[in-house]
Amino acid sequence: MSVFIIAEAGVNHNGSVETAKKLIDVASLSGVDAVKFQTFKAEKLVSKSTQKAEYQKETTDKTESQFEMLKKLELDVAVHKELIDYCKEKQIMFLSSPFDIESIHMLDNLGLEIFKIPSGEIINLPYLRAVAKLNKKVILSTGMSTMQEVEDAFDVLLKNGTRKENITVLHANTMYPTPMEDVNLRAMLSIQERLGVAVGYSDHTLGIEVDVAAVALGASVIEKHFTLDKSMEGPDHKASLEPAELNEMVKAIRNIEKALGSSEKKPSKSEIPNMNIARKSIVASRSITRGELFCEDNITAKRAVGGMSPMQWDEVIGLRAVKDYLADDVI
Repeated sequence: MSVFIIAEAGVNHNGSVETAKKLIDVASLSGVDAVKFQTFKAEKLVSKSTQKAEYQKETTDKTESQFEMLKKLELDVAVHKELIDYCKEKQIMFLSSPFDIESIHMLDNLGLEIFKIPSGEIINLPYLRAVAKLNKKVILSTGMSTMQEVEDAFDVLLKNGTRKENITVLHANTMYPTPMEDVNLRAMLSIQERLGVAVGYSDHTLGIEVDVAAVALGASVIEKHFTLDKSMEGPDHKASLEPAELNEMVKAIRNIEKALGSSEKKPSKSEIPNMNIARKSIVASRSITRGELFCEDNITAKRAVGGMSPMQWDEVIGLRAVKDYLADDVI
């Protein structure tokens, strides 16, 4: 099955519908499967006195609160409908992560088939129950969490109406950008082993190599932030891919998918023509007369078309030649 690639636009639209549509254009052209935004009401997401994360302070106005920053990045119902219609036009799936229960219901009413739970909500029991009761496909991000917290959230989903086969759990790290030494990609495999569920990776590193590695390890979903321009003002632009980089990531992932192939070890279609050229056969090492016994002194293994495999060497030794052979004739 093909890796499901989510291009995470997030809040990189900076509150502009036109910028959001440009992001959809970029995602559609790159060949990803879905473009994802974020759905929230600032009043229900964050207390007005809450400060920004350090990485947000570095990329936005330091004097405003997290609430003030997020308020400018809200998308209302009308904008959601407009972007959903635009995604249909561009033949790409629209996704959005809800950050509060009201937003969950809004996205359900808009017909979303997949619900992406952001890392910050993994310990939000009422939120998890609300998503689970929809009985939709769920992608659960696990940044900042312990294995026990992942298991607890997973159990909540199962007990409240979501089927196991409809859940994909994403390993993630929520530092923007994530230092390489903190990626801990093997944790994705630990989740898969512990829960027996499809897994993937939500990436916030710079570059694309970790995403490619995750696919090689068995990720079925990859999520990656992207932007029109890393230098734009906003909390997530700096740790996002620009359009050309997104294209390269998709190309690399699709190539790795092909390269993974099946688990069966056998000659590939492309290398079969080389077998006669690269493999050796038993040949005469000197002239051999009819009736002479084949022995170590008159046969050898060389690259030659046709003939017996050197793996049959012991079967040939001691047999009598039924005809004359010149040096290098295949036996």
